Amino acid sequence: MHRPEHIAGTTTHRRKGAIKHHFSYGVDFVLIDPEASAPGPALFGRNRFNLMAVRDRDHGGPMSQGRGPVWARKVLERHGLPGDGIDLRLLTQPSYLGYGFNPVSFWLAQRDEALVAVIAEVSTPFGDRHSYLCHSPEFAPITAQTRITTQKSLHVSPFQEVAGDYTFHFDIQPDRIAINILHRNGDQGISASLYGPRAPLTNRVILGASLRRPLGAMRTMALIYWQALRLKLKGAVYRPRPTPPKSEVT
Repeated sequence: MHRPEHIAGTTTHRRKGAIKHHFSYGVDFVLIDPEASAPGPALFGRNRFNLMAVRDRDHGGPMSQGRGPVWARKVLERHGLPGDGIDLRLLTQPSYLGYGFNPVSFWLAQRDEALVAVIAEVSTPFGDRHSYLCHSPEFAPITAQTRITTQKSLHVSPFQEVAGDYTFHFDIQPDRIAINILHRNGDQGISASLYGPRAPLTNRVILGASLRRPLGAMRTMALIYWQALRLKLKGAVYRPRPTPPKSEVT
């Protein structure tokens, strides 16, 4: 049985083009088996209120109306990956004291311990969500050398166009994770990364994370608006939110 893990991660963003911008923050992610029935630490909740929690309604489908792993498995099956022999993991920022927001979470699909597909679930402060299904031809294993490219479909930053493409890079190891997403749109774009060590999620870890980065997702939302203000002051052009895509998955 896969026990919940903690990733004391670092996320970095680097904007390219005429107006350059860069930031790096510490962030707390958890890696869980979303279908496990075994309880985690006392301070961690699954589908219930706790200091730190992961709720199915926050993932898999429209924001606050998610269906959790049921949705993820249906997406994989609809795109040609049968559920037999597939283990699911969810890599996400947990909610703190009932409040949660995730710019991006990742559904990891593994077969015989090899990563064969990833659903990158992107959410925005505008209340929109769109997911990107990443896999190699014939669902061959995704390794540290694999690069997966798809078109950009969702308005994420008001300072970037809904144009160009994403290239995803996943390096999921037993002791650490490293994920990079590169958005390219001519000479414009953003490179975003998440990396950090994997460790068991314990009550002590939860308390430590809560003290180092209090309020978790509220802090994430505040930092999003702070970086938006910095970009605006640098002269970046604000683009109103367009109509989101009708499809859930690219």
